[in-house]
Amino acid sequence: MGDNSVANLISQGQLLLQSVSDSAKLDTEILLCFVLDKTPSYLLTWPEKILSDQELNDFLVLLARRSQGEPIAYITGIKEFWSLPLAVSKATLIPRPDTETLVELVLDHYQQCENIRCLDLGTGTGAIALALASEKPNWDIDAVDFNADAVKLAQANAHTLRLNQVNIFQSDWFSQLEANKPYHVIVSNPPYIDEKDDNLSHGDVRFEPDSALIAKDNGLADIKHIAARAQHFLHHQGMLCFEHGFDQGAQVRQILQDLDYKQAQTAQDLNGHDRVTWAIFAKSNNNNK
Repeated sequence: MGDNSVANLISQGQLLLQSVSDSAKLDTEILLCFVLDKTPSYLLTWPEKILSDQELNDFLVLLARRSQGEPIAYITGIKEFWSLPLAVSKATLIPRPDTETLVELVLDHYQQCENIRCLDLGTGTGAIALALASEKPNWDIDAVDFNADAVKLAQANAHTLRLNQVNIFQSDWFSQLEANKPYHVIVSNPPYIDEKDDNLSHGDVRFEPDSALIAKDNGLADIKHIAARAQHFLHHQGMLCFEHGFDQGAQVRQILQDLDYKQAQTAQDLNGHDRVTWAIFAKSNNNNK
C-alpha cells in the first residue's frame, strides 16, 4: 500500500472501501484510531506518523474484514448511541441513529415525569433502556431479551456506563414479567423485516442475527404479538411505542387501532421516513383486565 504513513493509509483505505461503504474514509479512520488507540484528532495532527509493522498488519487485517462488508461496529466492538459508547457483539443488532427517534419521543412525552415505570422489549445492547436511564436516572426501567448473550452484553454495558439501576434480564417478550406491576410506557425495536426482503442480502444486516431482524407476517408478527399482550402490562393511559420499517407506519397504526389503542401516531426519523409509531392504552371493560 505504499508508505506506511497515516495519511497514505487513509487514502489507500478509502480507495479500497469505497465500493462497499458510503463512508469509506471515515471507516478507514475509525480502524486506524482503533489500531493506534488514538482519537481522530491524532490522525489530523500526525499525518506523517509511520505505523510499526505490527500496527500495519493489524490495520490490514481489520481493513480486509471491512472490505468483505463486516460492519465497523462488529470489528471494533463498540458503537455510540445517544452519546453512550456501547459494546456490541454478533448476538445483537448494531444500534442505529434512527432508533434515537424513539428515545426522543418517549423523553418528550414524559419530560416532566420523574416516577415512571418503563419496559424495553428486545433490548439487545441495552441501547434504548440505557439512553432513557442516562436522561432519567429516577425512572424504574426493566429491559428484557430472549437471547442470553444479549442479556449479558446489555448488563455489561449498564455496568460500564454506571447505569446499574436498569434491571436487565432474560425473557421471551412478556413471559417472565408480572402483570400486576404495570408500566407507564413500553418500548420495543422488535424484528420487523419480511423474510423475503431483498435488503437482507445487502450491507450490515448480512452479519446481524436473523432472529433480531426477521418477523413473519410481512414483518409484522412480533409487533402484533406485543401490541396484543402489552394491554395486560400497561397502566391506564400508558404508552406503547414501536420502531418499525419505513413503509410500515400505516400498518402499525392500524394494528394498534384494531386493538382499541388511542391516539395512534407515527413519527419520522432524521431522513424523513416513518420510523416510530406509538399509541395510548385506555382501560375499558373490554380489555379483560
